[in-house]
Amino acid sequence: MYGTPAVFLTDEGHVHIQMHLVKGGDLAVKTSFSLPLKKWLRLDLSVSGGQIEISSFEKNLNSHRHQTFTFREDFFYDDTSGYFVLGGSSYTSSIEGYFGPVKYYRLNCLGTKKIANVFHNNEIMESIETYYNKCVDIQNIASEYGFRLRQEEGKCLRENYYLEMSNRYGGNIKCKAFLWGKELRDKYEELFKELQDTDLHLPGVPESQKDTVSEIGRRIFEKVAQNLSRSDGLHYINASVLSLMDSSCCGYHRASYVLAVIFEIGLGLPVDPTQGLLYSLIAAQGGDRLALINLGYKHYQGINGYPHDLEMSYAYYSDVAVKTPRDHQHAEGDQAFVEVIRLKDDNLLKAQTKENGDLFMWLKYEATRGNAVAQQRLGQMLFWGQQGVEKNLEAAVEWYSKGALETEDPVSLYDFSIVLFKGQGVQKDRRLALRLMRKAAAKGLPQAMNGLGWYYHNFKRDYAKAAKYWLKAEAMGSPDASFNLGALYLDGIYPGVTGRNHTVAADYFHKAAEGDHMEGTLRCSLYYITGNLPSFPRDPEKAVIWAKHVAEKNGYLGHVIRKALNAYLDLSWHEALLYYILSAETGIEVSQTNLAHLCEERPNVAKRYLATDCVWRYYNFSVSQPNAPSFGMYNNFFKTALHVCSCYSLILDSRQHDSNQEARMAGS
Repeated sequence: MYGTPAVFLTDEGHVHIQMHLVKGGDLAVKTSFSLPLKKWLRLDLSVSGGQIEISSFEKNLNSHRHQTFTFREDFFYDDTSGYFVLGGSSYTSSIEGYFGPVKYYRLNCLGTKKIANVFHNNEIMESIETYYNKCVDIQNIASEYGFRLRQEEGKCLRENYYLEMSNRYGGNIKCKAFLWGKELRDKYEELFKELQDTDLHLPGVPESQKDTVSEIGRRIFEKVAQNLSRSDGLHYINASVLSLMDSSCCGYHRASYVLAVIFEIGLGLPVDPTQGLLYSLIAAQGGDRLALINLGYKHYQGINGYPHDLEMSYAYYSDVAVKTPRDHQHAEGDQAFVEVIRLKDDNLLKAQTKENGDLFMWLKYEATRGNAVAQQRLGQMLFWGQQGVEKNLEAAVEWYSKGALETEDPVSLYDFSIVLFKGQGVQKDRRLALRLMRKAAAKGLPQAMNGLGWYYHNFKRDYAKAAKYWLKAEAMGSPDASFNLGALYLDGIYPGVTGRNHTVAADYFHKAAEGDHMEGTLRCSLYYITGNLPSFPRDPEKAVIWAKHVAEKNGYLGHVIRKALNAYLDLSWHEALLYYILSAETGIEVSQTNLAHLCEERPNVAKRYLATDCVWRYYNFSVSQPNAPSFGMYNNFFKTALHVCSCYSLILDSRQHDSNQEARMAGS
């Protein structure tokens, strides 16, 4: 089962080791001691024959825990094939923490006293520990505040009419339950002010302690974001740092990423590389998509003091790449489609609209007259929040429905069937969805043919029919069908074929990736980083490029890019500069190019608030961006995939779309 022993950490902090014996059979052991939380420690693991020794030391090397496990026979240990994984893999998640340097003594089994493993960057080690120690107080205060708020809100705000009216209309009278000791109030004066000023008297405040603290962090961040989005918003950067730090401590890691960028590039403050690295790591640990992409980019390029490390870069990029199809599928939170719109492209800028804009109104007029293309486009714009239109699922579904039921347009038939299957913006109706899907397939739409295969796979478990439809769809050019056929081979359920066939599966995944399929591309990146298949020799750089390609389609990144563009179109230069900086620091080329252009247009703003030469920095970064082979996708920015399960996929809209044509039609 295991080529080498697999080491895990349990929720209680015990070290758990699983191994395969040479003569057959599997064993597992668990240490009697547990590792401490939120403390740096050194963990030594020595393997010799049938014996495992494990020791842990805390930072000063004085506190020592040790345990030896001895077995009657040797266990299997082979590090000459496969790949070595530290920090999780496709099959198991990593620990929630930070790894320092790792040493692997391959040919010598050394005792603990002979092992030397020095943490060279003591400054960042101390900073991380200080951060978590400080955040304990802030989290406790926020948690207690939220608890008292829920306990006292009814008694204090409902029984005291005068107090309720005062708070509702701008007063600052508070319940006595919110009085704290002077020492604590003095130490965290800014935090208490934020809690008093932040409107938490709303229904739906989460009940759990962790969610309550995170909600408070979100409210604090949103208030900061409102200030920074003002016409002179960057003027408030310095005054916002403490609030952002409190929000970060409360577990809201958009704030952590903003802090990372502020410190790393010197936005309104002097450059502080240690604080920049600290908050980058904190934000990435908290799962912030932009922070993860940012670290992947910095390690890929080896810039800003980050070591050039392709394996590390891949780890960060692949983390986001795995989440990106799921983020698209659920379409929750602040997400938007990643659109490649350059500020120098007047035609694309003219194609941006709003619900009351000329282009949108013209499309709406044409759609009401039964124009199928206009109905499709309105539905897609509203569903994905494209071209400056706010995302509105219910309105999108109305246009999908109109195009499907009135004009029987094949794309609208398909799109409407998908939202009916998923219940997005409309009540689920599997029977009607299937009928519409069949109609679209009969009209020759590849996506619909793929969708029928998905239906028979997911709902009927009829793999023979699923494969039949997927083969037809693939012959029609559907990348999703290629991926789904590969998944059948990978899962060992392809009709008439015994067992798994990784080689054939990989060929299908590669074909899907060539069609810009996100999960197919991600599979190929995994093959390139491991080099386990003859057709995919190990190539870490190619693995990084392909994972980067998927990660940069993430909807949370798209939302920030869209905010930057909207601010630019509204002539809100401070806000545009801020959001283009936040997206450009992830390494996405379009934001780097646009930021350099904005700094050229508004040099006074850039020079006043940035410690670096904005134009030189971001144009220089933008010209060194590689693209994955055969991906000519940058002008096709309305092409996307809607994944309806973890392994088998459908696409919502796979057509080439020409925004310039729309702009020309609107102006004719």
